[in-house]
Amino acid sequence: MQTAIKRIIFFAAIIAFWEIGSRLELWHPLIFPSLSSVFSALVEGFQDKTLIYDLIASFKRLAVGLTISLIIGTLIGILLGKSKTADETLGAVILALQSVPSIVWLPIAIMWFGLNEKAVIFVTILGGTFVMALNMRTGIKNVSPLYIKAAQTMGANGIDLFTRVIFPASIPYVVTGSRLAWAFAWRALMAGELLSTGPGLGYTLRYASDFGRMDIVIGVMIIIGAIGMIVDQFIFQRIEKSVIKKWGLES
Repeated sequence: MQTAIKRIIFFAAIIAFWEIGSRLELWHPLIFPSLSSVFSALVEGFQDKTLIYDLIASFKRLAVGLTISLIIGTLIGILLGKSKTADETLGAVILALQSVPSIVWLPIAIMWFGLNEKAVIFVTILGGTFVMALNMRTGIKNVSPLYIKAAQTMGANGIDLFTRVIFPASIPYVVTGSRLAWAFAWRALMAGELLSTGPGLGYTLRYASDFGRMDIVIGVMIIIGAIGMIVDQFIFQRIEKSVIKKWGLES
């Protein structure tokens, strides 16, 4: 059976159980509303354009935060990959900071920037920077010495060696780092928006929770998950597979 058919059957079973269970009152609707209620809430949100404004605001913050995190992460990764001293000192700090959940940075962000747009973007940047840096570092360190020696034999050194041999050879790790950075930045953005003053998906999630609108809460959660899956499956996974195929890394 094809993967697509398996997934369709799986999700159809979940949807059927969800709706039938709600109608049979197997659980309280205030705790877990029916699928039809969630769908109605989503339709209402898109009709009054609330969710559209939320999506636009969230994607603007993500675009800024993710772009900055990729740039900073790449630069730090190059530094760690090329400098043993930096790797032994700053590298340990980066490794430790990567394990700190994004929401933990919120109190510091609010203290430094206030409860505003900058604080949310700051948390989003941190969400993607560390994982990008570590993947970039790994990519540079894993470049085959044969490539480097061959290039040096032909007279390549310094920046020329890096731009023409080392960086291109580490592209698969750059792509993987970008994919992971997107996922981490997206989660960090949602965490940051929970304490923002809106608009944004995270803000609407908290607002709906405060007023007991679980239909909106679950609806926004579905949107967040769907966007994450679509971007990962249709953009980053395809880029990653294309790069792996081009670089001859398929097993």
